Amino acid sequence: MNNCNKITVVIADDQDIYLEGLAGLLNREPGIKLLGGAAGGKELVQLVGELKPDVVLTDLKMPGMNGVQAIKEIKASGAATQCIVLSVFDSDQLIIEALEAGAMGYIVKNAAKGEIVEAVHTVYRQRPYYCSTTTTALARKISGSSHNPYPKTAPAPVFDERELSVINGLCRELTSEEIARELFLSKKVVDVTRSRILQKLDVKTTVGIVLYAMKHGIGGEQDKH
Repeated sequence: MNNCNKITVVIADDQDIYLEGLAGLLNREPGIKLLGGAAGGKELVQLVGELKPDVVLTDLKMPGMNGVQAIKEIKASGAATQCIVLSVFDSDQLIIEALEAGAMGYIVKNAAKGEIVEAVHTVYRQRPYYCSTTTTALARKISGSSHNPYPKTAPAPVFDERELSVINGLCRELTSEEIARELFLSKKVVDVTRSRILQKLDVKTTVGIVLYAMKHGIGGEQDKH
């Protein structure tokens, strides 16, 4: 955060209407300073080199240099900039490639303002952000990729029996009500437990819990108590 205590951001998209809309949204956010916008990957890499933003939000499918290639160049340059991918629903493979290239998270292009802002703040803290609409199929693809945003030096969180049981339910796509019935608990207790897991992992959504569990082999049937 290097501009009057605001998170500095550069955005990239080859569609002028979307770029202008995203710029307007970010300009109205008091904790964010928009430094500039690019219409393609090459321009984005150049802007990052010149402006050194804290965070980049980039489209994946752009003419010339696409978002994945741009992220690779940004990371290869040694820039401290964190990258968020702006995706559409048919971009699973490109999302995987972008995460493996060094992106810290992704959101769908029609995400609500609150989710976009939350994603910016989350990756700025060097924590992963996965869109709340992530499908189980995509989550499994991400967990099987080389993308691993969790520092190896960070101490692994310790989960108690109830937390592991809730993680197990979340990995099976059960609702809080279904988990509560299965574990003979109240929905409130399940929700409190879920919140505690989110806090331990420092993630924002259930998707983050599921991806962590898949990546680290916890919460599966073998962990069910």
